[in-house]
Amino acid sequence: MNAVELARAIPKAELHIHIEGSLEPELIFALAQRNGVQLAYPGVEALRAAYAFTDLQSFLDIYYAGASVLLTEQDFHDMAWAYFQRAKADNVIHAELFFDPQTHTARGVDTGVVIRGLASARERAQSELGISSALILCFLRHLSEEDAFATLEAALPYREHFIGVGLDSSEVGHPPEKFARVFARCRELGLHVVAHAGEEGPPEYMWQAIDLLKVQRIDHGVAALQDPLLMAELAHTRLPLTVCPLSNLKLCVVDDLRDHPLKKMLDAGLCVTINSDDPAYFGGYMNENWAQTVQALQMDRDDVVAIARNSFEASFISDQRRAECLAELRRVASA
Repeated sequence: MNAVELARAIPKAELHIHIEGSLEPELIFALAQRNGVQLAYPGVEALRAAYAFTDLQSFLDIYYAGASVLLTEQDFHDMAWAYFQRAKADNVIHAELFFDPQTHTARGVDTGVVIRGLASARERAQSELGISSALILCFLRHLSEEDAFATLEAALPYREHFIGVGLDSSEVGHPPEKFARVFARCRELGLHVVAHAGEEGPPEYMWQAIDLLKVQRIDHGVAALQDPLLMAELAHTRLPLTVCPLSNLKLCVVDDLRDHPLKKMLDAGLCVTINSDDPAYFGGYMNENWAQTVQALQMDRDDVVAIARNSFEASFISDQRRAECLAELRRVASA
């Protein structure tokens, strides 16, 4: 097995997947029809043609429009189940799913509807596909701190269904420090904390996520290469970075996948992982991200194994589950 073949076959964890970003155009139109929602696009192909993004905001505009078809528990279940089936095909054996309650509550959808629908799909994925998973509630950073606190309170009755909180949406102009008090409250509640930083934003946002939010993982983090001190800190602490190569390419964070910093970050000793972010919009689920990145950066089998190992080390799972995942990784890598 060469490195690209191994990248496809190897068991892996996905730690940066926005479940609303897995909503394929076909399912968007099926749910629109089921729920009587009128879309601005005449059909699937017209919607796909609109996926020509120039930056994060141009993507978010279409992302929120697509999410408008999600109204019932069944809708959220069907969306997540479709993702899990694709994850299974890509040898994902553990997934930690981001979800955005504010995207839905702003349309009058109750938080409980969102969480219960996703939770039922998680249970089904465990029983039918053998995929372990967890939910991470994300705050939309372009909204206020007050709105984030309200979102947290609305979700707490369903606390058993989610393990942590994150911070996503428009990065530029919305530094992590804006949510320091919310994250402090979440840590008091025993929730895991992660945050998007260093995608379009500067290394300073990554420092804020570390120092003020006290995150356990940074989502994206490719801006780290601009700051040697930050690179040294990340290598020393092994704070995981959930990198999304095809997303970075699609949103023009890099112009060519061959110029992506992931290999340099890996060689510098950083705990980098490969993830799909919003795969329905960015042209690839896990195996496409892995295979294209391994090929573009000319990574070898040892690199592939190291990144897969990082994904399990960075997961919020029990020691027993981590041992199971790493044993499966060793089995496939040595075959």
